[in-house]
Amino acid sequence: MDTLDATKQFAQQLGLDYPLLSDPDRTVARAYGVITGDQAFAARWTFYIGLDGRILYIDKQVSVTTAGRAIADKLAELGVARRKPVRRR
Repeated sequence: MDTLDATKQFAQQLGLDYPLLSDPDRTVARAYGVITGDQAFAARWTFYIGLDGRILYIDKQVSVTTAGRAIADKLAELGVARRKPVRRR
């Protein structure tokens, strides 16, 4: 699991405008059920969480090759408003 600093650097490099979770001690992964016992790695699931903190949907069939498009499609299906792209100089 990545450290807080590594996660912040990753988000800054990509210019992300949404928060990423750093969970180096796996507390959140265990709470969400993506890691159990002495597993070395968490399952690759995507959680869609509403502004009120409630889980709207869990995708347990994540493919790294199609995840970006799948996330955009699911956000649209859930009615999450698109943001205007940020122009970089």
